Amino acid sequence: MSATGREVILGVGAGIAAYKSADLVRRLQDRGYHVRVVPTPASLNFVGASTWEALTGRPVRTQVWEDVHEGAHISLAHDSDFFLIAPATADLIARIATGRADDLLTNLVLASDAPKMVIPAMHSHMWNDPATKANVETLRSRGFVVLEPDTGRLAGNDSGPGRFPETNRIIEEFDSMTGHKRDLVGRRVLVTAGGTREAIDPVRYIGNRSSGKQGLALARAAAMRGADVHLIAANMDTSAIHGITVSNVESALDMREVLKDQFASCDVLIMCAAVADARPTQKLNEKIKKASFTSIELETNPDLLAEISTTKTNQVIIGFAAETSDHIESARSKMQAKGLDVIYVNDVSGGAIFGKDVTHGTILLRNGEDIALKEVSKDALAEILLDHAIRQLG
Repeated sequence: MSATGREVILGVGAGIAAYKSADLVRRLQDRGYHVRVVPTPASLNFVGASTWEALTGRPVRTQVWEDVHEGAHISLAHDSDFFLIAPATADLIARIATGRADDLLTNLVLASDAPKMVIPAMHSHMWNDPATKANVETLRSRGFVVLEPDTGRLAGNDSGPGRFPETNRIIEEFDSMTGHKRDLVGRRVLVTAGGTREAIDPVRYIGNRSSGKQGLALARAAAMRGADVHLIAANMDTSAIHGITVSNVESALDMREVLKDQFASCDVLIMCAAVADARPTQKLNEKIKKASFTSIELETNPDLLAEISTTKTNQVIIGFAAETSDHIESARSKMQAKGLDVIYVNDVSGGAIFGKDVTHGTILLRNGEDIALKEVSKDALAEILLDHAIRQLG
């Protein structure tokens, strides 16, 4: 399984409906899934590999004999969390049902125990044929989720059962299989992420080690669950973010202005950014010469979380604490002093956590017992924290 828990293999069969899966890729990505398309060789007659690569930003393979040294039929199977085969032709369903492994996709199906959903699309006569019916029942008996196709216009002038389902229906059924939640629809979630930088001169700054990965995971998870998300991103790459409002900031004072403007209209504030505690009293317009660089006079930055919490009405506020000693007690004091509903604290001694895809720490709740977490992905932590935010919202 993957570190994110959202890796999807999208298998594409050789049917005219293959073109509709291009929209399916985008819709899955909008909901936070990481998609890798594995088409059957024959399906490339309908949609070429370059289309799938452009949509996903990932290479496309169809045969086991490509990049043999990587063992793709095992490595991709191991790293996938879910399979979605759309469209699935009568031939592809038959090959999977009989355990064939004559291209990369059918190899992956055999090599993976991840949950699998199949979206049939074919002519009505083929769908109603006893052989296809028997193959579908075989797949269902083995744990595959096989959707009933829609009824409607088919290729040519024919009409009947066998039509590729509408994307909305596929997404809804797929979310049900994956356990994806939509419990933040109608809510506004404000997330800060990254690390602020306080300029010394045009080339130097005071900063920290925060990568912004956890804040980004929270923003994406909230968006997947239906929230209207605004991400205040401090010095991090946001070019690949879609479906989320982004304000790029540099310093603590920059972040403060966006927070003051956006906080009143949000339902949940997640203060994940690492905000510098101090800034130089003067920002010089020219680079300080090395010989003159002997000391820096500092002044304290405003405590953004403490400030914003004084204007709290009904918002739920989640904070973060990175400590190197007495981390539980320090976090508990921070939660009480700043009026937080939830705080996540971890021990960052020796640079642990920063820049990594996994984390470990403790969740402290205003109304509940502490929750210790051993090593979990930052995506998984995001889901857990959002669960607690929803409980606090009532």
